[in-house]
Amino acid sequence: MEMHQVRYFLAVARRLNFTRAAEDCHVSQPSLTRAIKNLEIELGGELFRRERSNSHLTELGQVMLPLLKNSYESALAAKSQAEKMKSGTMASLRIALTQSVDFDIVSDSLQEVGRSFGEINISCQRLSRDGVLKGLRNGDVDICIAGSLGESWERLDNWELFVESHAVAMSVEHPLAHKTELELADLAGERLITRPYCSMWADCASLLAEAGIDIDNCHEAGSDRDVIRLLEAGLGIAVVPTSTRMGDKSCKVPLSQVFKKSVHLYAVAGRQRSKALNGLINLLRSADWERFQGLGVPT
Repeated sequence: MEMHQVRYFLAVARRLNFTRAAEDCHVSQPSLTRAIKNLEIELGGELFRRERSNSHLTELGQVMLPLLKNSYESALAAKSQAEKMKSGTMASLRIALTQSVDFDIVSDSLQEVGRSFGEINISCQRLSRDGVLKGLRNGDVDICIAGSLGESWERLDNWELFVESHAVAMSVEHPLAHKTELELADLAGERLITRPYCSMWADCASLLAEAGIDIDNCHEAGSDRDVIRLLEAGLGIAVVPTSTRMGDKSCKVPLSQVFKKSVHLYAVAGRQRSKALNGLINLLRSADWERFQGLGVPT
């Protein structure tokens, strides 16, 4: 089935006249009639009942009309999008973040890309560390933002964006919330909410255990959103990166111990990138990350 056959069919269905349909399509009537006949052969029956100057859709034609109309409109939409992507007026951005990375890290840069490049389609996924590597290798994502992936791959572009410290997060009504700084020893006896999805959790757990913190009798969260909800319910405290956005009923208190986490931008070297994607990468690499390196982040 050729798209010009579908176009001719839709023109005849609209005009119910082969001569006028041929004029609308800027082809000769014999060419249009031949194309319709070939379409009827492929579909296995007549699409029109011809009656002198007027024609009418057969039962098969009536059934085919909405289906072929949708197919033709979808093809036109696909062509339009392809032309926009080729001209750079539309771009697709497929971004992956690990569960421990706050979306605030990319939101400002995405907003700037939207202003600069017009129409963009954004796909944002939350993946595990292994999922990030798989997504990059398979071409399912264009870039990802995560902690250290701990793996060397010759095709992996790796830019460190910033290094942040950690803080203790809790409900605003927690007795420790009024402190200006906390030490690990202050967490003794507190019910901990762990973040096993974070790439730094193994190091964090080791430090907590050395300080005598019970890391076995604890709550386990599956995302930072879950951590915040547990904190707001007064069900414990958590050690989180300073970039983690708190809710209205939760807060962060700086942790005196030096415990750092590096946040990286990853892409695949040598893979073709759109102007919008290159723009996003450049914006992220040149951004001022000072607000994420201390506790001066929005809460």
